[in-house]
Amino acid sequence: MHTPVTIIGAGLGGLVLARVLHLHGIPVTVYEADASVTTRSQGGMLDIHEDNGQLALKDADVMDEFRVLILEGRQAIRLMDRDGTVLFEKADDGTGASPEVQRGELRQILLDALPEGTVRWGHKVTGVRALTDGRHEVTFADGHAVDTRLLVGADGAWSRVRPLLSDATPAYVGRSFVETHLLDADTRHPATAKAVGGGTLVAFDPDGNGKWLVAHRERGGALHAYITLAEPRSWFDTIDFTDADAATARIAAEYDGWAPELTALITEGSTTPVLRPLHALPVGHRWDRVPGVTLLGDAAHLSTPNGAGAGLAMLDGAELGKAIAAHPGDVETALAAYERELFPRSADAAAAVAHHPTPQEMMAFFTGRESLT
Repeated sequence: MHTPVTIIGAGLGGLVLARVLHLHGIPVTVYEADASVTTRSQGGMLDIHEDNGQLALKDADVMDEFRVLILEGRQAIRLMDRDGTVLFEKADDGTGASPEVQRGELRQILLDALPEGTVRWGHKVTGVRALTDGRHEVTFADGHAVDTRLLVGADGAWSRVRPLLSDATPAYVGRSFVETHLLDADTRHPATAKAVGGGTLVAFDPDGNGKWLVAHRERGGALHAYITLAEPRSWFDTIDFTDADAATARIAAEYDGWAPELTALITEGSTTPVLRPLHALPVGHRWDRVPGVTLLGDAAHLSTPNGAGAGLAMLDGAELGKAIAAHPGDVETALAAYERELFPRSADAAAAVAHHPTPQEMMAFFTGRESLT
């Protein structure tokens, strides 16, 4: 089957690209490995910045729908030490430039803005190969294949499209998250809900050691926590995360002596703890122009979480869509123009988060004494 524009991955970046192309009357198909939109959790809160995500949503003409999703008060932030002492606090006064929404809800408005059938669910890519004249063939797990004149890898950290362009692979950065949720926290875990407050809590040991607790207040009184440990992958390999009780006990032991309202984010989780090892591509990752194929989002510039990754992916999608629309019938000129802007933009963003801040740097940043970069 021949298709004009093929996007691999129905994440936020790929969907913004599809939407911008649709607005310009350019046929596009998105292939997604998940069987449906509800196959798995879509993650937690996202702060959508004025200089990336919001620009992309404007280009996708979904800003009105986006504004409906904004959770008021969630831009509040609180820093605590391990004893539960508040070190810094900033309320959400409604003037912040990065409103918070839930990722799954944002993804849904983009899906709803596309014609039915644009996204083909349950299509896991098993292979890609170059054909002639800049075309590529994509093979799926069910055995069928498509060939396309323009292939876009929007398929995340472990992109199957990236090897067409680059030998780079993500490297473990020496830290991992363990993800937990406390549901109905205001009623069931009032002390922890009070500690988190109305937005984001960041708790750390001022002496360092790489142990952090980060929690976001989501819709409906849910708290979404990310327990951060600076340990090698081999350390986590000794923990059986299929045994929720044993995994919880092992992670909690690392926070022995912390305030109980903080450790409850680990011990009182309503869901099985999930390990999220953190990986990154080399800062400044780029590739030589290869006809008929490009990347966006984490497939192009994976870095450690910094609150801007989703926005950057959406901006990639919007910029690529506009470049394609600006050069009808000239795929190579469009891709060259897109990558010319992509590489320095993504390199700057990756460099800004390559260094994990110390507690002292975090405090200095929030009190206005220095930059984290």
